[in-house]
Amino acid sequence: MTRPPTLYVAITNHGFGHATRTSAVVAEIQKRCPAINIILATTAPQWLLQTYLQQPVQWRQRTFDVGVLQSDGLTMDYDATLTALKTIQANAAETIAAEAEFLKAAQVDLVLADIPPLAVPIAKAAGLPCWMLSNFGWDFIYRAWGGKFGAIADWISDCFQGCDRLFRLPFHEPMTAFPQVTDVGLTGGDPAYDVATLTAQSIHAPREQTVLLTFGGLGLSKIPYETLDKFPDWQFLSFDGNAPERPNLLKIKDKRYRPVDVMPLCGRVISKPGYGTFAEACRLGIPIATLTREGFAESPLLLEGLRNHNAHQIIEPEAFLAGDWGFLKERPQPPLTEQVLDRDGNGAIAQAVIDYLT
Repeated sequence: MTRPPTLYVAITNHGFGHATRTSAVVAEIQKRCPAINIILATTAPQWLLQTYLQQPVQWRQRTFDVGVLQSDGLTMDYDATLTALKTIQANAAETIAAEAEFLKAAQVDLVLADIPPLAVPIAKAAGLPCWMLSNFGWDFIYRAWGGKFGAIADWISDCFQGCDRLFRLPFHEPMTAFPQVTDVGLTGGDPAYDVATLTAQSIHAPREQTVLLTFGGLGLSKIPYETLDKFPDWQFLSFDGNAPERPNLLKIKDKRYRPVDVMPLCGRVISKPGYGTFAEACRLGIPIATLTREGFAESPLLLEGLRNHNAHQIIEPEAFLAGDWGFLKERPQPPLTEQVLDRDGNGAIAQAVIDYLT
């Protein structure tokens, strides 16, 4: 009997956005070709990924990169990030050799990564192709910080140059280190529950006055929840289990639900710059009110994409954290262009993987 093909998926260990957008692609692969065995190599929470996946996968707890070490969704620790990166670089040869042996033993046929640099040399050491998906590379992020990060960025660029195919997502940097680039549409999850089911969970305000507060897997410290008292006729939704009780704040504790599941109930999403939230809201046509984020080179790309393609509001963090939420009483700005982004990045990547493996 011919063995089924095996796909190894490596996901960067940074927040939740990479994990959810790649899980959405994996779910599409499972839907279209259930026979493909999938190994997920990541330290992202299994409960999170399982809200996206359609079928069981093999879990492999592995750390191949660090992304950016942060205390919350906006606050970055540059020194700790550099120290962790140097440790990964120092241990790279050992990591590559060990994981390549695993790939051989598991009879993996293709590596797909978002977007740990070491995935490329690991795949090459195992004699396998490595495909990647992202809207930025970590070399782009670190190079913008300059100084001691320059050498790390060069090392990462060298890794990326061995990538066999990059699926470049919208809101992207040039990603010039990658020799083979295929542009695809927006990726992300689709709502899994009908609106009637969700509105039964104490959603009382009209849609235009219902707001989702979501700031990624690390959240945002010092959200001035007392500001919600200024908007008694509005309904706010949050996945923050530590949020205080407020009459007009519904804390969603059921882990079956994801931010994308409740977005159709909302007239607006308040967030920080992040591809995952932006892409899922844009795929649904939900206006986004976003904070800005200094010191992270992806942020201007996301803000430009948001301005061009979706109804939006740009908010200064200082004003938001000080409780100045007057923007809620203003209409979001319309997109600056009439260009409609392709919304089926999941399908494009999934079908390419399936075509290769079958």
